[in-house]
Amino acid sequence: MSRTCIITGKKPTRGHTINRSGKAKKKGGIGTHVTSNTPREFVPNLRAKRLWVPELKRFVTLKLSARAMKTMDKNGVYATLKTAGLV
Repeated sequence: MSRTCIITGKKPTRGHTINRSGKAKKKGGIGTHVTSNTPREFVPNLRAKRLWVPELKRFVTLKLSARAMKTMDKNGVYATLKTAGLV
């Protein structure tokens, strides 16, 4: 199963960590320089949640991001699932 939020569509993205060396000019050095770029992956904060949906009278298991859980708290589970096109 993919690491994607079913509500927001958040998924892993790729980027770099930049390694620098040297002392900043403000602090009396000759300046910092980039020595390497290391590829890395930014992974969303996903949780598998089992939620009760009163309108459907059953539990639904979803893979959600933290942002999607806050949205469900605010708008309700059924309304959020409906706007996402899952019900």
